[in-house]
Amino acid sequence: MKHAPQTILLLGANGQLGWQLQRSLSIAGSLVSCARTPLAGSRMRALDILDTDALVSAIRALKPGIIVNAAAYTAVDKAESDQESAFAANAIAPGIIAQEALKCGALLIHYSTDYVFDGRKSSPYLESDLPRPETMYGASKLAGEQAILASGVDSFIFRLSWVFSEYGSNFPKTILRLARERESLSIVADQHGRPTPAALAADICATCIRDPLLRPSASSIYHLAAQGETNWHAFAQETIRLAHAQHKTHLKTPIDAVYAISSIDYPTPAKRPANSVLNTDKLESLLNISLPHWQEYLARMVFLHS
Repeated sequence: MKHAPQTILLLGANGQLGWQLQRSLSIAGSLVSCARTPLAGSRMRALDILDTDALVSAIRALKPGIIVNAAAYTAVDKAESDQESAFAANAIAPGIIAQEALKCGALLIHYSTDYVFDGRKSSPYLESDLPRPETMYGASKLAGEQAILASGVDSFIFRLSWVFSEYGSNFPKTILRLARERESLSIVADQHGRPTPAALAADICATCIRDPLLRPSASSIYHLAAQGETNWHAFAQETIRLAHAQHKTHLKTPIDAVYAISSIDYPTPAKRPANSVLNTDKLESLLNISLPHWQEYLARMVFLHS
């Protein structure tokens, strides 16, 4: 006799990560996808994580075995002046989700960020390094991590960095758009990181859900990023190189007209970490895998959107 598939509640389903999670989780259980503003014609349900009563009611009604929270306030610069909204979405809501997940015995998957660190370390960040956020966005995401861990719920918290996908808004897609409009680009070269393909993050989530032997390793933080350290300037150059090589679009910007600049030359309301490189040894050891390089995913993204 087959057991009924467990219910998976996905929050934030229409973001670039949420879109990929819909794909990877659709075969892992009975998926209920929710978003604040569902896409027209989709099967998504309307659910705003800032509506506490609706959020609690939905979880209690569904009694999911898995909750995946991909919903977040991600406007890094705006968070500096809109702290209340950032903390409501990134700290208070995750705490409520964690408490409700604990009550119904659900496993919680949650996503955090490299912004919990100040970026001053000279080597890749470990999960055990002390967080020191220097932005309101980073502080709100750290508070969300702490609320989940304090609840005692079984949870995987994945810190991501430099997320990109063929869906939603992200750095490579912005570079392609600008390269169609401008004859040259100036891109910051003194901020370093490891890009995280949303598709990779989604597949890792599905793996953790489908393997019951991994559940004892929950209630911990894991860094999740593709192999390959880079900087924004090199990331932009590779995006444009791939677009030219694939002959998929007309770009005004040649690769040698992508100029490197300093962060000082491109000030933003929220300070970006100079070092966002995340060490992923802990995750690779848990899953007994070697994570792929980000260039493999970037080539596919450029092919689909050039």
